[in-house]
Amino acid sequence: MNPPIALFTLPNCKWCNEAKAYLKSHHFKYNEIDLTKNKQALKDCQKHKCKGAPVFLIGNRWICGFDKNKINKALGIK
Repeated sequence: MNPPIALFTLPNCKWCNEAKAYLKSHHFKYNEIDLTKNKQALKDCQKHKCKGAPVFLIGNRWICGFDKNKINKALGIK
């Protein structure tokens, strides 16, 4: 069973689109949250020292940016 994935994104963000494509290519379901429409989500990301998008929340683990190594480790992708 995979941990829940929240993906915090911004419109027209190249890395956000890369992140979505990456999750889809590995058949992971995720909940996308637009940081321009959700001020509380933006505060949560900032609280975890994330300065841009995308931000992943995998289970209870925050990952700032599209860091494939950290994402793979959190999702168990070899």
